[in-house]
Amino acid sequence: MTRSVHPKKEIEAALKHAEAHGWRVEVGGSHAWGKLYCPYNDDECRCGEFCIACVWRTPRSAGNHANALKRVVDNCATHMKHRPAIRLVSNKE
Repeated sequence: MTRSVHPKKEIEAALKHAEAHGWRVEVGGSHAWGKLYCPYNDDECRCGEFCIACVWRTPRSAGNHANALKRVVDNCATHMKHRPAIRLVSNKE
């Protein structure tokens, strides 16, 4: 079953980014448009509670809220342990 599309295009792009990284998007809730759930459900992540982020329907700034959602996905402690290390190359080589 497909989920409904978020009315703000910036937030919809952030939700697609989260889904591409394995996060689950559930639409509905008491005050939020929906929630993001981390795929790892790891005890070490977020002080013993798996990552959950609320997705607001009408935030004050859609761009800022979208960036915050992307940061939650990209800065997940368990995800950072599983992704490959990036080697930095200097220009002097």
